[in-house]
Amino acid sequence: MRHTPHRQALTVGFDLDMTLIDSRPGIRATYLALSAETGVPIDADLAVTRLGPPLEQELAHWFPAERIADVGDRYRAMYVTHAIAATPALPGAREAIAAVHAAGARAIVVTAKHQPNAKLHMEHLGLAPDAVVGSLWAEAKGEALRAHDAAVYVGDHVGDVRGARAAGAVSVAVATGPCPADELREAGADTVMPDLMGFPAWLDAYLAA
Repeated sequence: MRHTPHRQALTVGFDLDMTLIDSRPGIRATYLALSAETGVPIDADLAVTRLGPPLEQELAHWFPAERIADVGDRYRAMYVTHAIAATPALPGAREAIAAVHAAGARAIVVTAKHQPNAKLHMEHLGLAPDAVVGSLWAEAKGEALRAHDAAVYVGDHVGDVRGARAAGAVSVAVATGPCPADELREAGADTVMPDLMGFPAWLDAYLAA
């Protein structure tokens, strides 16, 4: 059952990578540093074209299964040094969160990223969501969205559309990540935008419906 707009109770969820932030420069730098430290070749330029799924899925392209857990821990530690300062907010990110707060609603971030690192991005960029939940992907994001009673989930990946569907939330997709607009529509997104710049107007219309 889909949520209906309700100004007092509204919570809007946002994905992080390639929805609110352009994490490609920082992730690329982290993969290059990880490759240099481990001696394992990693095509960092290729890796940043398929952001969205959990880190372990990408590491599986480069490391044997028995090394992934340890290498993942090392990547997350290196990420703090190499990725936080290198990562900008995407156009419209600040305005989107501000629009949610201006409506008297709550903005939360639900991401596959390691939660402490996701929070560091928010602090560094001066973004102020009401909650950050990490280490969730695709349908598992629905668990956090339901726990926070989110009526809307905004993301850039078909996995985000699946997460919104799992929560019974409206799926707003932005074509700023690896999935083109047509793919997001085919996955079942209710609304597809080129970026977050149009989100405040969409939210106004949603609340007025």
